[in-house]
Amino acid sequence: MYNSDWYNSLIRPFLAPPSFIFTPVWIVLYITLAIALILYVTEFSIKNKKSGYIYFAAQLLLNLVWSPVFFGMKNILLALIIILLMDLFVILTIKQFYSISKLAGIILIPYLLWILFATYLNIGYFVLN
Repeated sequence: MYNSDWYNSLIRPFLAPPSFIFTPVWIVLYITLAIALILYVTEFSIKNKKSGYIYFAAQLLLNLVWSPVFFGMKNILLALIIILLMDLFVILTIKQFYSISKLAGIILIPYLLWILFATYLNIGYFVLN
């Protein structure tokens, strides 16, 4: 998919996991995203859900754009800006989902923790390289 020579040539931040960890973690996280969205969509509420849909779509779009920017364009700074925005939208999504379905919000907490860890890594790659 992407040229791994560039990525492997980067100075790795402390705590950077081996590459094989990422695929299984992301599979689980995408499943939790789907479950949280289903819970949110199917929960009856008199509250307006529109902002939750917008926040969810924004964070997902940012998530999907991050890899091509970091690995494809090799633009660590732009990827950092994207992931910081993603952090914000994930937090907003959790807050909104929790207000409609507590379980939907709680299910997204591991995703937030992983994204925050990824932000740390992105900062590390930016500073070290």
